[in-house]
Amino acid sequence: MMTLVIGGAASGKSEYAERLVLASAYERRIYIATMEPFDGECLARIEKHRRMRAEKRFETVECYTNLASVTVPPDSVVLLECVGNLCANEMYSPHGSGDRAAETILEGAARLKDQCGDMVVVSNEVFAGGSCYEEGTMAYLRRLARVNRMLADLADNVCEVACGIPVYYKGKEPC
Repeated sequence: MMTLVIGGAASGKSEYAERLVLASAYERRIYIATMEPFDGECLARIEKHRRMRAEKRFETVECYTNLASVTVPPDSVVLLECVGNLCANEMYSPHGSGDRAAETILEGAARLKDQCGDMVVVSNEVFAGGSCYEEGTMAYLRRLARVNRMLADLADNVCEVACGIPVYYKGKEPC
């Protein structure tokens, strides 16, 4: 079972996704973190989040590109956060897939879905804040929107979180 959770900045999407994972029948919790650390501030943020997840018994797997390389046990629930970071990494990192970013992310997500018991994927809502950006930003937003549509097609459940409230567009709340 795969649930895609999208939402804007500070919408409550991450908290909601964690609630879904904690309510899963699978007790082995794998957190796939996609934020690549570029500076001390990023490293401090990552360490803070690792401590918070450890209290909830998450095993953290760092994956900045090539999601298909991650292997998880069948008796696990996976939280993939965040597709927005993963998309940027695939597009712009020297280790990323560049123009094939959307396909690479979808291949990795499909592989993970086939491996684990449950999966929750977190992504950013795009274009709600407008569409008047520099071309490089627009290319990223268009690519992320495409990835979100592809993941929504793959997912059993799709919801958007606004003000901490999930609204389901496909399927239903799994717990």
